[in-house]
Parts: sequence; C-alpha cells; structure tokens
Amino acid sequence: MPLSEHEQRQLEQIEQALYREDPKFGRLVRSSDPRVHYKRKLTQALIGVLIGAGLLAAGLVIHHVYLLAAGAAVVLLSLVWAVIVWRRHAARMRPARSQATQAQSVEPGRSGRPAQTRRARLMERMEERWRRRQEGDRRM
Repeated sequence: MPLSEHEQRQLEQIEQALYREDPKFGRLVRSSDPRVHYKRKLTQALIGVLIGAGLLAAGLVIHHVYLLAAGAAVVLLSLVWAVIVWRRHAARMRPARSQATQAQSVEPGRSGRPAQTRRARLMERMEERWRRRQEGDRRM
C-alpha cells in the first residue's frame, strides 16, 4: 500500500537523520537504493543519445556514412536502453495489490468469488465434477 504524503515526509526525515548520524551507513543505503540506479542509468542513456546525435551531426558535416550509421546505432541503442530501464523501474515502483484488494476484485459473471486464472477455474470445475461423481456413486 502506498504511503501518504505525511508518512513519506516522515520517512525522508528519518532517512536524513540516519545519514547525518552515520555517513558511511548513508552511502551504503543509497548505493542499494533502486532510485539511485534508475537515475544513473537514465543519465547514462541520455549521454548516449547526445553522443549518438553528435556522431550523426559529424557524419552529416563530413559526409561519412560510417559516422552516420554509428550515430544512428548509438542513439537507437541508448533510447532502447532508456525505455527498458524506465519500464523496469515503473514495474518495480508500481504499488503491489494488497490481499484485501485482491479479495475484493470479482470477475463479471462470478458472484462473490475472487478473480481467478483460467487454469484455476478449469481445475475448480474438474474437482467439482469429481466430487459430484464420488457423491453420486455413494448414493446409489
């Protein structure tokens, strides 16, 4: 569950106090923070795009095809890398659905039962049929 703004501010204040008291610990914690890695990787991707754009411009001015190709490749790879980093970061930071939220989600056409995968529904139906057969055999 995401923190409220007040809780986020309190957490940041606690982190800052810890960093002031123990700088070595602060560096250790920051180095393991995914946000730091995300920003670093995006900065590297931006630098790659700028270098690629420079190669493209140089290739246009000098009229060398290999510089144009290299610049285009660097720009393309840097942009792909930036998108991959952004998607991974977005997936990691997306708030996970809590158990309460999952219990409240109901599929259309299903009365009061939580949403299930197709395979789980199939297994449930097969188990129900097996149970009915076993009860039916006992009654005869």
